[in-house]
Amino acid sequence: MAQDQLGLFDTPPDRGEIRLSLVVVCLLFALLLVILPWEEIRLGEVTAFIPMIDGIMLVGELITATLLFAQAAVFRSRALTVLATGFVAAALLLIPHALTFPGAFAPDGLLGADVNSTAWIASLRRGAFPISVILYVVARRGEAATQPGTDRRGPNIALGIFIGLVLAGAITLLATWGHAVLPPYFIDRSNLHYSHALVYQFMLFILFVIATAMLFRSRRSVLDMWLLVALSGWLAETILVLTLHSRFTAGWYGLFFLTLISHLVVMLALIAESNRLYARLALSTAAQRRERDARLTSMDMVTAAISHEVGQPLTAVSLNASVGLHWLTKSKPNVTKAIRSLRAISDDTKRTFDVINSMRAMFRKGAGPASEFSLNDLVCETASVMDRELASAKVSLDLALDESLGPIRADRVQIQRVLVNLLTNAIESLGTKPSRTRLLSQGRPRSIAIRTMSLDDGVQLEVSDSGPGIAPEELERIFDPFFTTKASGTGLGLSLCRNIIDDHRGRLWASQGEECGATFHLKLPCSGPPSVSASI
Repeated sequence: MAQDQLGLFDTPPDRGEIRLSLVVVCLLFALLLVILPWEEIRLGEVTAFIPMIDGIMLVGELITATLLFAQAAVFRSRALTVLATGFVAAALLLIPHALTFPGAFAPDGLLGADVNSTAWIASLRRGAFPISVILYVVARRGEAATQPGTDRRGPNIALGIFIGLVLAGAITLLATWGHAVLPPYFIDRSNLHYSHALVYQFMLFILFVIATAMLFRSRRSVLDMWLLVALSGWLAETILVLTLHSRFTAGWYGLFFLTLISHLVVMLALIAESNRLYARLALSTAAQRRERDARLTSMDMVTAAISHEVGQPLTAVSLNASVGLHWLTKSKPNVTKAIRSLRAISDDTKRTFDVINSMRAMFRKGAGPASEFSLNDLVCETASVMDRELASAKVSLDLALDESLGPIRADRVQIQRVLVNLLTNAIESLGTKPSRTRLLSQGRPRSIAIRTMSLDDGVQLEVSDSGPGIAPEELERIFDPFFTTKASGTGLGLSLCRNIIDDHRGRLWASQGEECGATFHLKLPCSGPPSVSASI
């Protein structure tokens, strides 16, 4: 059995469970104190009482034995098997107890019983519980001495059930066919041979005390705690039995209610704790599944982000390389234009490395490299970088830059990534078909406008296009990861842009254009160190 595997057998009780167990013990002894003053009151004889009580306890103890055998199989515990065997024997003895009880099914009882048979079956059955608890404690000490990591043989559950059957059968035969060899217990059907009964019950009381003391000294689990509660109930029953002189009194009927509670408390505790452990396991499994899904999603996002961000400058490198080869392989090579293409390749390569370094900064803890710069200058630089993309898409770019704009302090590379993403999205939107709700007018120029303006608490930049715009139901979702309106989009560009702006203590949002198209608004504070630690 793995030493770190916890279950009902090894889980220590919490404070709430300990308090509840103490409350149950107090209630059992309070019930005893209520019964004692009325114990000698003679009540009417209810013939169905014993079969009814025995039937309830039979089902309860068989359920308890089943749960204990299940725990024994899981934890390979012979101690639990011994305890479950005791419950099997006690449960099976309830059948001859009901059958031999005088007046239940026959005036003198069935199975050839005499006046003492039922009492001896009840007494020997009561002794089975403390004996099984004592053997359980002894067997568990042997298991605790096993070296960690040593594999133990699984318990033989079938053998435990067979032993329980044999013990129940032997006790039944002794109390019925062999009743002549047993000392007298009852004078007649109702009245006890009190001096003899006092000796028998005192011996059982000593047995319960020994079992309680041994279990209390070695207690360590929820199961041990509720077994102690059951033993406390049995002690209360034994005290009550020591004061009884006859059947069918208030004390005699109260005795069986105490017995019922003492037996059912272990079953209910086992069921409740098993359900709690199952719920804990289900929650743990669900949490592990969510963690695994989150990791897979994170890996997807990282892969898509790298493809999205690095793909743009690499596409420009490929395009400029093709243009450079074209000018060099002509019949009359144009060296000047080829050199211009090579310089563009160099610039795009540098931008690729800047993007990679910037993405690494997003996964590092702490602030990224912040510097103070002009947003207007960065807009002009980005427009120059995107000049070829704008020209190939036949899109005009209009700049309306506020000259009074103050400097900002931020990660220049990451802010440029945001501008490149916004411009790229605007260019792609001008190449899409207009939506049904916002039709692009025929002959409208394909244009993008960038405006900057100074605010009291920072600066603002707006990127507007004359495209078909964004559907109202999609306007709030365009910043969600993996949400895209493009057939070949990754759905990560705008999500990454918002993460970057949020980490610069800014704001990025979108709105519909006044007549058509869409406008993206970017607001940044004028100064203050950014905290660039976005996580994808």
